Amino acid sequence: MKVIISDSKEFTLELGKRFAERLKKRDIIGLIGEMGAGKTVFTKGIAKGLEIDPMIVTSPTFTIINEYEGKIKLFHFDLYRIKSLDEIENLGYEEYFYNDGIVVIEWAERCMDLLPNKSYLIYFEYIDENKRKIKFSRKKR
Repeated sequence: MKVIISDSKEFTLELGKRFAERLKKRDIIGLIGEMGAGKTVFTKGIAKGLEIDPMIVTSPTFTIINEYEGKIKLFHFDLYRIKSLDEIENLGYEEYFYNDGIVVIEWAERCMDLLPNKSYLIYFEYIDENKRKIKFSRKKR
């Protein structure tokens, strides 16, 4: 498991951009961490790496899923308001997971059983106002 300490939003954004360089169609990235830990900033960085304007990327807390066109389509989920796996299944998540885009899921701990093996899991830990601990791993059954 790789661990990185981010000391700013700018660093987290750049980290997401660099991470996007390794992504390919059908990759799924689960982001896990408390509110304000950097999940959306990291997603903006991924968007930037996919040639999507990071300024248009917002946390889809109320819409649950946002789609962005870039060199690869980005599907951005926010499961904060989701209470059960049934609700996620009713969203038709499979259409997104097995599409030709990249899926980023904030609050991915709410759907761990649905994530395919080898999905990226990135854990965000709030250290202080500027610092975050970011841990990268892959899902294994």
